[in-house]
Amino acid sequence: MPRIIGVEIPGKKRVEFALQYIYGVGPAKAKEIITKLDIPADLRADSLTQDQIGAIVNMLQHEMVVEGDLRRMLSNDIRRLMSIGSYRGIRHRKKLPVRGQRTKTNARTRKGRKITVGAIRDKTQRRLAASN
Repeated sequence: MPRIIGVEIPGKKRVEFALQYIYGVGPAKAKEIITKLDIPADLRADSLTQDQIGAIVNMLQHEMVVEGDLRRMLSNDIRRLMSIGSYRGIRHRKKLPVRGQRTKTNARTRKGRKITVGAIRDKTQRRLAASN
């Protein structure tokens, strides 16, 4: 299993798909990397030479923003949106969907488990709920 910029990529997979295990490298970027560096498309990640791995690492570090730097950039962007009080920042702060999705139904991933709000009609049940 070759290690590229701190990420163990699976050795049995083709390089094009193995590179996608790096945060910030998707299908298009992976294809761009192997075409720019003239790496055969059918080559497995285990078969990469040290020169090819060095070239990939060099390209990822100097031409693309990946892994920790990308995560840091995204968190800084969200923090900036929240600090200036923009609509998107407020949605992030309240842990609600940011991109215009409906929230009357759905949005359970963002909002968490459903919490039923309402009056308890039975007196014994009300006492039990108040004691908890």
